[in-house]
Amino acid sequence: MKIDHTLISADALRGVIESFVEREGTDYGAEYSLEQKVAQVKAQLDNGTAVLTFDEESESINIMSAEDYAQSTFV
Repeated sequence: MKIDHTLISADALRGVIESFVEREGTDYGAEYSLEQKVAQVKAQLDNGTAVLTFDEESESINIMSAEDYAQSTFV
């Protein structure tokens, strides 16, 4: 299920984003600081190219591209 990221406290959202960027090892094309990576993901959430999801089965929160979300079983 998609979660409106604006309804989560700033601290909780930052924790989710930090966990995501640390676990994903996303290729940003260059070396970026944690702050820069967090800002990039936050911008993607803000502009709708990424979404925050909650999986009831695993009780986990994740971030995925809006395109992947649209093609997923979450919709």
